[in-house]
Amino acid sequence: MIRTRAGHPLVYRGFTLIELTVTVALVGLLAWVTVPLFEVTSTRIKEVELRSALRQIRGALDAYKAAADGGAIPKKVNESGYPASLELLTQGAESSRSVSSRRVVFLRQIPRDPFFPDQSIPPAKQWATRAYGRTFEDSESGDDVFDVASKSNRVALNGSPYREW
Repeated sequence: MIRTRAGHPLVYRGFTLIELTVTVALVGLLAWVTVPLFEVTSTRIKEVELRSALRQIRGALDAYKAAADGGAIPKKVNESGYPASLELLTQGAESSRSVSSRRVVFLRQIPRDPFFPDQSIPPAKQWATRAYGRTFEDSESGDDVFDVASKSNRVALNGSPYREW
């Protein structure tokens, strides 16, 4: 055993190059495995948010239509009963049953599309809208908003395009 001048045993402290290499390789392997898992989890969370947002907006559109058909808000004879824009869901419509000018509001705020690339755009402009009696592929906008869809060209984890949800 090698001893120092003071008579204490000489002890080497630290890691060998092989120990450091094995440790770095294991950490790299763990990162290589967890990054794709994190991406899949992140995409799943966004898909849940998208489903929830679509449910909220579509529920508000249906409630607006039911209120218009039921006479709770005014509707002209030649109108479908759907709102003219998504903004009307948050701005509300004048109640036709109330003596005071009370507004009927259907959404507190329009949810954002989690897959829309530019989050600085207002939420109402992030959605593709479809008028009553038209398809999403029609380039012309209609007089009302019958349905909404994501504008994303991405494909979901189940293989379906988000714009078809």
